[in-house]
Amino acid sequence: MLIFQQVNFDNIDELVVLADAIWHEYWKDKLSDEQIEYMLKCFQSKPAIIKQIINENYQYYFINNSSENIGYFGVTNKDEYLFLSKLYISKDYRAKGFGRQTFEKIKKIAQLCHKNSIQLTVNKYNTDTINAYKKWGLKQINSLVTDIGEGFVMDDYIMEYRFQHE
Repeated sequence: MLIFQQVNFDNIDELVVLADAIWHEYWKDKLSDEQIEYMLKCFQSKPAIIKQIINENYQYYFINNSSENIGYFGVTNKDEYLFLSKLYISKDYRAKGFGRQTFEKIKKIAQLCHKNSIQLTVNKYNTDTINAYKKWGLKQINSLVTDIGEGFVMDDYIMEYRFQHE
């Protein structure tokens, strides 16, 4: 059974180490080492995470299985939806249902925040993840190319999960 533990200022260092390990393994065949390092510095370093929590109202959670943090996710409230910014699971725990269980938790967070949908961005070439999101009921609603500096861009689809109301 998964346990979701909210990240706080005392355990951000643990999140940074986990993110670094997962990103280097996961993105190595999709992005250059330089872009991985740049994105980690901009989005998953301790100063970046603290800024996201304080200034952008992000909430990060560890995904814990049998007392081991096997991944993490980050969300923030937007006016009309919950934005799922990050969802990463360590290599040895992928394709075992943990992502789907985590998405169920994210859906509960969205409902507690009275949101009608969840949106996320996903790299257009990240086909395994796109296919998982489609299985979970998300639909592609748009695409987006974002200049993140240093000559790097994020080339993404915007996907959305809409809650069905009776």
